[in-house]
Amino acid sequence: MKLRIWPVVTALLLFAGLVGCGEEFPAAVPSATQAPTAANLTTPVLSTPTGEVERRSDKDRSVPAVGSADLGELVRGNNAFAFDLYHALSDGDGNLFYSPFSISQALAMTSAGARGETLSQMETTLHHRLPQSSLHPAFNALDRTLASRGQASGGTANDKDETGQHFRLNIANALWGQDGYQFLPDFLDVLAANYGAGMMAVDFAGVPDEARVRINDWVSDETEGKVKDLLAPGTIDESTRLVLTNAIYFNASWHWQFDQRDTEARPFHLDGGGTVSVPMMTETTKDFYGYAKSNGYQAVDLPYSWGELSMTILLPDEGRLGEFEGSLDSAMLDRIIDEIEIDYITLTMPLFEFESEFDLGDTLAGMGMADAFASGADFSGMTRSSDLWISEVVHKAFVSVDEKGTEAAAATGVVVPTSGPVKEPIAVTVDRPFIFLIRDTGTGTILFLGRVSNPDSE
Repeated sequence: MKLRIWPVVTALLLFAGLVGCGEEFPAAVPSATQAPTAANLTTPVLSTPTGEVERRSDKDRSVPAVGSADLGELVRGNNAFAFDLYHALSDGDGNLFYSPFSISQALAMTSAGARGETLSQMETTLHHRLPQSSLHPAFNALDRTLASRGQASGGTANDKDETGQHFRLNIANALWGQDGYQFLPDFLDVLAANYGAGMMAVDFAGVPDEARVRINDWVSDETEGKVKDLLAPGTIDESTRLVLTNAIYFNASWHWQFDQRDTEARPFHLDGGGTVSVPMMTETTKDFYGYAKSNGYQAVDLPYSWGELSMTILLPDEGRLGEFEGSLDSAMLDRIIDEIEIDYITLTMPLFEFESEFDLGDTLAGMGMADAFASGADFSGMTRSSDLWISEVVHKAFVSVDEKGTEAAAATGVVVPTSGPVKEPIAVTVDRPFIFLIRDTGTGTILFLGRVSNPDSE
């Protein structure tokens, strides 16, 4: 197994390409090299440091006055969606990894332009229980809260504290719109005020592959090169009108790092029988971890540096993975988290690295938002046209865990056409399939969720 560098790196992009179904395109459609004019860009035009043309609402990103009730309702809804999606994706016995938070946030941006039954289905599927007027400010507040994590680190990827530990969590949003296409100011205002997202002017209609490459380059830059070539050739075509992107970069070390000298090959017991020999790291200094044990499982909570995020490992009893997975939802997770107490632990767990890739279009449609993927979808809140719909949603993710931390990256594409103990330490050995999640401990937000069935499988 190839070992990765030690930091945690997490990244996710949601790509929403709005496709027009035979709509009459505005008469003036400048080429990718032609400077936009007031005739085709009704919002302020800016030049980015890289020379991109950006049209942006004149609204600055707001500082939301969101109460704890709305924020808690948003987190509960996002986490409920996270486990709904887990059950939809977890058929089979392979490894699994994705970022439900970024999928939720990017689809929330998309929902700002949905109306009627299309919006209703999206809200039900995504567990968006707040009205639109409260939902987007709540996402803004949550996004800002997450962005504040680890500020003591100085805010750059190479900063360290006195112990050499790293922490970084950055979130970025951007829109990519067909130059000359008329997007409604109210839609752009919502995204600017709540997500800090401007719109880059691109020419999907004239040079779709050039636009695809530009978006891929943005994704690579925002994820420190961890997600490359997200959008495959042909994903963008002449009918694409809008792409919404959301990227998260998370770089941190374990609060208590494992000693590489204690890592050795040990058996990992597969759910269907048999074993594989994999590198297993052991925390021999008997540190303090969050721990819970109940009927059918153990849970261990491993903090990252600065203690604001953690990896929670859910280890079902041998032979009970399927039973445990079937009962796992956000309410059960809340109960497990409530049961976790700081205890004296010696932890042994595998190093692992793998990738996951999904086409989520059929999955999301099957979960209840079918209208968004049909030619009769109503995204009239984005444009006066009624001919926009989601053609596909693609998600790719990568995770690697070693002695010093975690490295993870994910990208999603939504194509829319048109105190100290006195007892002996508890020994926890993660040597069979387990579920893991990376969560913000302050808000309870699940940023990443996955399953390791075989650490030796790529």
